Amino acid sequence: MATRHQDESVVQTERPAIAPPPIYKVLLLNDDFTPMEFVIYVLERFFLMGREQATAVMLKVHNEGAGLAGIYPRDVAETKVHQVREFARNHQHPLQCVMEEDK
Repeated sequence: MATRHQDESVVQTERPAIAPPPIYKVLLLNDDFTPMEFVIYVLERFFLMGREQATAVMLKVHNEGAGLAGIYPRDVAETKVHQVREFARNHQHPLQCVMEEDK
């Protein structure tokens, strides 16, 4: 709360309640062609995971069809999705990365 002094009276202004911005899950999706080692490398490089955590997420992608790579604000999530898709395409892999609002 801000307080300003005007003459001899005190004026208090209330800050409006602002909801935090929505956050988004970034998910990697399973396919039958992208090598498991490539998925691990993507998780290490773009999501800063250690080898053990990246392997666990890769196995989740492989066994369940999707795996959580991270949770970010919208602009960061969009950037991560773009980076992964571009990197996979440049290495001729069909790996898909998507984002969805975290509820």
